Amino acid sequence: MSLTTLPLRIQAEVRNIWLGERLDTVIPAVLARAGLDMWLVIAREYNEDPVIMSLLPEPAMSARRRTILCFARRPDGTVERLTLDRYGHGAYYQRAWDPDAESQDACLARIVAERDPQRIGVNVSETFAFGDGLSHHEHERLLAALGPQYAARLVSAEAAAVGWLETRTPAEISAYTPIIAMGHNLIARAFSREVITPGETTTDDVVWWMRQTMHDAGLRAWFHPTVEIQAPGQRYDAEERRSVIMPGDLLHCDVGFAYMGLCTDQQQHAYVLRAGEAAAPTGLRHALAEGNRLQDILIGAMKVGRTGNTVLRDALGQARAAGLSPSIYTHPLGYHGHAAGPTIGLWDQQGGVPGNGDYPLYDRTAYSIELNVTCALPEWDDQEVRVALEEDALLSGGVVSWLDGRQTELHLI
Repeated sequence: MSLTTLPLRIQAEVRNIWLGERLDTVIPAVLARAGLDMWLVIAREYNEDPVIMSLLPEPAMSARRRTILCFARRPDGTVERLTLDRYGHGAYYQRAWDPDAESQDACLARIVAERDPQRIGVNVSETFAFGDGLSHHEHERLLAALGPQYAARLVSAEAAAVGWLETRTPAEISAYTPIIAMGHNLIARAFSREVITPGETTTDDVVWWMRQTMHDAGLRAWFHPTVEIQAPGQRYDAEERRSVIMPGDLLHCDVGFAYMGLCTDQQQHAYVLRAGEAAAPTGLRHALAEGNRLQDILIGAMKVGRTGNTVLRDALGQARAAGLSPSIYTHPLGYHGHAAGPTIGLWDQQGGVPGNGDYPLYDRTAYSIELNVTCALPEWDDQEVRVALEEDALLSGGVVSWLDGRQTELHLI
């Protein structure tokens, strides 16, 4: 799989097809699930709500002055989609505001009163940043526009915001596998002699090669990649690290990009062969297999309806009972890298994550299965080695499956 991307115009056309499907199917489902009669998404240009750009069609790049999107549930469960802004968004939203006839706030107040919703969702949330995009000023302005009667009906739209962002449609699911494959291709090239000359190439050289290659291909890095070395005498937690890559090193990378609005997040390992070696040491291959065992345990515990904290507790318990030394810090994946949905552990919170970890898993959601195991390596005088893996997976039909496989063998350089 190459890193070839579609022309921007074609990308926009495809993403707008996806958006139309999402607005027709996902919005009614998440509003019903959240128990909302209306959902208001309000943002100003360059201070965008985390949700709003995923609701606007291409080629929108900002909220344009002040944009208000209004989703109103009808008695039959369908959703009326309105926009209160000066420019409109084509067929995706009905334009509901005439600036020459009334103010934007007066229009909003009228629309709400005409529909008389009992529960009006707005993006305020203590737990999820994705559901907390309504700024302080916009909140105050909304209260003034609605007046006491309807202001009293405002509730958090957290469940709608998170549900909208985390749900993957069939079209997005079909597209995700080749996008993930592009990430695997990037890593395979980075962990090869195309990029690395032992004794000369530094970890920063590989990092910037990854970053530049993504940029040149039209992929947007959503975080700066990393490459790290473990070797005899250089532990994974060493404060001072050698940067020049040498024979006998175990390399680790962490890299992710966004393409077509969907993010990847992957970590893999490579071994730099010593003179005369044809394979990595047996201990390193065993350590990778232990990491794969932990992956199997975790995805087996990921069931629809279970919370992230429940999955974490059960998976860690099973792994420890199996003799592993595990750490799990898995997160949702989608329109954001660290995306909307349940947190399944953090590296520094292996006892559970209050709030984010209490959110349940839903079907048709994607995850970055991120974790590590540590093992004593006989070939390195029993020095502890950490195998940190991250592969992207989909929960669909109640089953977790890899979007483009996973690493089961070390890259060899």
